[in-house]
Amino acid sequence: MAISYAWNVSTVDTYPTKDSKSDVVHNVHWKLTATDDSNTVKDMDNNDIPATSQIYGSQSVDTSDLSSFIAFADLTASDVQGWVEAALGADEVTQLKASLDAEIAEKVTPTSVTKTIG
Repeated sequence: MAISYAWNVSTVDTYPTKDSKSDVVHNVHWKLTATDDSNTVKDMDNNDIPATSQIYGSQSVDTSDLSSFIAFADLTASDVQGWVEAALGADEVTQLKASLDAEIAEKVTPTSVTKTIG
């Protein structure tokens, strides 16, 4: 499987002011999407689409030290993703990706299928 992962970290909660800084991000609402371009599944209209899986969460970020503060207008998705991944820790990120991989594998090669008699 050639699975790629994409983070969406565009929704955040901020403190309007903290330690004389404005719009300090303290919580990130994230979504991690895995897409397997090597395998397809059928959508509701019976079209082939890449197999995907998503997981959602929120992660608080440490605001106790604002010495490397980035102004809200200058924040990038890459900055925020880095904060989320650091706060989650490498093991948790690996576990999230493994869970998404397993969900995709189940979609591609199901171990159980619901059918209707009659």
